[in-house]
Amino acid sequence: MTQTFTDTPLKVGQREFSSRLLVGTGKYKDLEETRLAIEASGAEIVTVAVRRTNIGQNPDEPNLLDVIPPDRYTILPNTAGCYTAQDAVRTCRLARELLDGHNLVKLEVLGDEKTLYPNVMETLSACETLIKDGFEVMVYTSDDPIIAKELEQMGCVSVMPLAAPIGSGLGIRNPYNIRMILEEAKVPIIVDAGVGTASDAAVAMELGCHGVLMNTAIAAAQRPVLMASAMRKAIEAGREAHLAGRMPKKLYASASSPIEGTFF
Repeated sequence: MTQTFTDTPLKVGQREFSSRLLVGTGKYKDLEETRLAIEASGAEIVTVAVRRTNIGQNPDEPNLLDVIPPDRYTILPNTAGCYTAQDAVRTCRLARELLDGHNLVKLEVLGDEKTLYPNVMETLSACETLIKDGFEVMVYTSDDPIIAKELEQMGCVSVMPLAAPIGSGLGIRNPYNIRMILEEAKVPIIVDAGVGTASDAAVAMELGCHGVLMNTAIAAAQRPVLMASAMRKAIEAGREAHLAGRMPKKLYASASSPIEGTFF
C-alpha cells in the first residue's frame, strides 16, 4: 500500500504557503531568465530589492512585476542596500505605497559593505518602528539565538538568520546556533543567505528550518533554471527527511539485515 504525505503549510503572519522555498530576483541576465527560474523553483514568495529594482517607481523602465505578477506571487519587498534604520523604514513605506498597501516586508539593515552582516542595533530600531506602523516584518539577522528571540518577542512574523555571508555560497557554517534558535522559536525560522547548492538547502531543512530564502545560489549557477529546479526538490526532500526522523548515528557498523534470533 502506497502511503501519501501531506505537509502543513508554511504560515507567515496571516498568510499560508505550500512552498518553503523563497527566492530573490537579482543577478539574472535578463527578466526572461528571472521568470523561468522563479517558475522552476516553485516559490510562492519572491523577494524584491526596492532600492535596486523597478516595481513601478520608474515608469519608463522595464517593470519586474510584468514577469512576476502580484496576482500569482506574494511579492516580498526587501531593504537590501540599507545601512540605517531610517533608510530601511523609508524603503518599506515606499514599497507599501507602490504595492497598494502591501504590508509584508523583509527587513535587512546592513553593517558594512565587506561582510554584509546585519547591524543588529539598527535592525532592532527599524523593527520597532515598522511593527508600530502596521508592517508584518520578516527580519534578516545574525545566527545569535538571543537576538533571534528578541526579534520574535518584538513581534516579527519570521526570523531569518544567515547561514553564511550573503552571496558567499559557503553553506550552513554554524548548524548548532541554528538549532538553538529553532528550539526556542514560535515563529518560522527561515535561513537567509549563504546557501550555495541543493545539499545546503537540504541541510537547512533537515535541521528543522521552516524555509530557505536564496538568490545568488540560483542566479549565479551556470544553468540557473536547472538549479532552481534542483533547489525545489532539495527543499522538499529536506523537509520530508526532518519530519521522518533520521536514524541515530553510531560509531560502529550495524548490519542492515539483523541476525538476532536466526539459526545457522
